[in-house]
Amino acid sequence: MKLPTPEQEQGHRNATVAGAAKGLFGGLAVALPASFIAHKRWPYYRALPPSLKALGVVTVVVPSFAIAAERAGLAYERSQWHDIGQEELDTVRGREQAKWDTMSSGQKFADFAARHQFSVIGLSWAASVLGAYTWISRDPYQTTLQKIASTRVWAQGLTLGVIIAGAALTHSHRRKAEADHTWLDIIEQEEREKAARK
Repeated sequence: MKLPTPEQEQGHRNATVAGAAKGLFGGLAVALPASFIAHKRWPYYRALPPSLKALGVVTVVVPSFAIAAERAGLAYERSQWHDIGQEELDTVRGREQAKWDTMSSGQKFADFAARHQFSVIGLSWAASVLGAYTWISRDPYQTTLQKIASTRVWAQGLTLGVIIAGAALTHSHRRKAEADHTWLDIIEQEEREKAARK
C-alpha cells in the first residue's frame, strides 16, 4: 500500500472542506426557507420554542454537511487512482453498465431500490406522512392534535410496509448477486504484466 504524499493529503483535506461547505450551504438553503415558510403559514409551528425550530434546521443541515464532505473526499480519492486498480474498477463499471442496459424497467427499478434502500425508505416515509396528513386534514371533526396523531399512526403503518417490502427486495437481490472476483482479475493482470516485462 502506497502512503499518500503531503500534497495528496492537503488535496484530500481541501476537497473534503469544499464538499462540507457545499453541503452546509445547501442544507441551509433548504432548511431556513422551509422554516421561514412554516413560521409564516402555520400557527402551531409559530408557537414552537426556538430550540425545536433550531432542531428542525439542524436535522437537515448536519446530515447534508456530513454526506457532502464524505462524498467529496471519496471522489478525490478515486481521482488519485492511476494503476491496475483503476483499470479493474473501469472494467467492473463497464460490466455493470452492460448488465443495466439489458434489464427491463421493472428489473431496473428493483435493482435501484435494492442499492438505495435507505433513501427509498426515507422518501416513502416522508411521502406517507404528507399523503396521510393531506387525507386526514380534510376531516372537519378532528382537532389538529388528533389529525397529527392519526397521521403518525398511518405513516408508521405505511413505513412498516415499505420496510418489509425493502427487506424482501434486498433478500432477493442478494440471492441473485454474483461473487466479486475482481481480486483474481487484478492478480492475473499483474502476472501478465510481469511476464511481458521479462
